[in-house]
Amino acid sequence: MTYDNRAVVRRVLIITLLLNLFVMALKAVVGYSTGSLSLLADALHSVTDSANNVLGLVTSKFSSPKPDREHPYGHQKFEAVGALGISAFLGIACFEILQGAVERILKGGQPVTISAGELWLLLIVLGINIFVTFYERSEGKRVGSPILIADATHTMSDVWVTITVIGGLIGVWLGYQWLDVVLAFPVALLVFWSGWSVLKDNLPSLVDEMAIAPEAIHAIALSVPGVINCHDIASRGVLGRQVFMEMHLIVDATDVETAHRITEEVEKRLEERFRPVRILIHVEPPAYQSETITFESEVKG
Repeated sequence: MTYDNRAVVRRVLIITLLLNLFVMALKAVVGYSTGSLSLLADALHSVTDSANNVLGLVTSKFSSPKPDREHPYGHQKFEAVGALGISAFLGIACFEILQGAVERILKGGQPVTISAGELWLLLIVLGINIFVTFYERSEGKRVGSPILIADATHTMSDVWVTITVIGGLIGVWLGYQWLDVVLAFPVALLVFWSGWSVLKDNLPSLVDEMAIAPEAIHAIALSVPGVINCHDIASRGVLGRQVFMEMHLIVDATDVETAHRITEEVEKRLEERFRPVRILIHVEPPAYQSETITFESEVKG
């Protein structure tokens, strides 16, 4: 069983792309008019928001969960690759922010000037960012889309960046010019942390890390009448979105029809618990013996 969430993902990404473009334009206009380094850095961060939306639209087009001849396990890793692209964008943004802050400290620059009206515009920007974050995250969790969840994480970093920048510009408005440069550094750290979070969340899927504890699969299989034991259990994928599972099943059956009925019941119970899941079961006769539930952990050292 597979679930194609791409239509929802595309709709959400298009909505957030339009909002992010509006936010980016506002930040850029206010940043250039005030000469604020931290706000221009924040506008750069918003450029990556829009680029991430475009990246998400491209990857979701190619990330169908349905198998075909060339991709018998589906195409869902395209989304994880897209999420890693978001990490790369965040790394670039972090570097640009730090570079601009260091140059301002070493070479100096024009003083920052900002009006109360421009501060109100930034509060509108903040409100839009908060809406985009919660909207994208809730939709991502609802349909099980890593690209939406990753992009929401990125936008949440933009929320904190904007809060930090607004705080600094209020200080500048009150006469503390140094705040604009100083706050560029925590902005960079927030951007870096968001990129690391996205990377950490998507690597397990790309390296085929275990999706479900083999003991949990073993317990469900043994709850089916006619199952003697199961071993060499393996799983990969994303739980709640698409999991691939395989095992060797020892059944108390001497004919193919009975063995088939038992394995069908095992698949049914596993699907009810972990759907969507694709299961491959190798059936073995009652005399076969094995106590190895899963593969041994890799020995390091």
